[in-house]
Amino acid sequence: MNNENKITGIHHITAIAGNPQKNIDFYVKVLGLRFIKKTVNFDDPHTYHFYYGDETGNPGTILTFFPWTEHGFKGKRGTGQISAISFSIPLSSLDFWMGWLTKNNIAFAGPLNRFSEQVLIFEDPDEFELEIVASNEEKRPGWNSGFVPKEHSIRGFWSASISHQKTEMTETFMSGLLEFKKVNQAENRIRFALVGGGPGTYVDLISLPDQPRGIMGVGAIHHIAFRTADDKTQLEVREKLISKNFDVTPVVDRNYFHSIYFKEPGNVLFEVATDPPGFLVDEKPDALGKSLKLPEWFEPVRSEIESSLPKIIIPQ
Repeated sequence: MNNENKITGIHHITAIAGNPQKNIDFYVKVLGLRFIKKTVNFDDPHTYHFYYGDETGNPGTILTFFPWTEHGFKGKRGTGQISAISFSIPLSSLDFWMGWLTKNNIAFAGPLNRFSEQVLIFEDPDEFELEIVASNEEKRPGWNSGFVPKEHSIRGFWSASISHQKTEMTETFMSGLLEFKKVNQAENRIRFALVGGGPGTYVDLISLPDQPRGIMGVGAIHHIAFRTADDKTQLEVREKLISKNFDVTPVVDRNYFHSIYFKEPGNVLFEVATDPPGFLVDEKPDALGKSLKLPEWFEPVRSEIESSLPKIIIPQ
């Protein structure tokens, strides 16, 4: 079996939000992401599942949320979880973002030097940590959201950070089964990259030996999904994990991609998701995110589901 390039980068990251309208307003109006899909949690259809991304929701740009409402159980930041999401912009857009965050009353730290990039650190309305990373490595095209100018738009993910009290087992797993390469290290941060490197291929492991474990809930990141080209390569990854005694789910149909799930040695939930079929399977590009899309098995109870979901407005 050829084991090269089975996983090519970050596909999407999923987090838990509180108030759904505050979530939409922040990610669309402040960060300038496109609201590309309004659906429900397939495992809990009375909860929304929001998808944000670039113009058409390309893999590597997709941030998703389960909004539990403002009364949802509050999570707690700590170890044993994905502790930060990093978005990527061109280096030339750093000054714009410092001004834009200030204009929107978003407090931030930075710009901080980290390896070869400049980093701004701030929080979303549910208090989980976001970063904007400015680098000359970012070459992906921008898009005009109507809120953030095209030339300064967020291009997708730069990386995700995972915090553990002890990182050794996760390091071995990332560099072995998932074929990441260790590319940099400073103090308690180790950077891993997939073949080729570049924005959207990085995962930083952070060692915090004295910090207690985090708690899942509103303001916490639920899981990270890595990209694979198709069903065939996904099954090869699944077979490889099973051969090393990982407990991997069967393939799950998420309508816009196919998924397998498992926990890495530090107990963070990982997913491997296929690039196809993508978000245009049930909506045209100009209609993305405008209507509630349900998988066919929920269509018979659409009216019941719609009546149970809070009303939201998508900024235009």
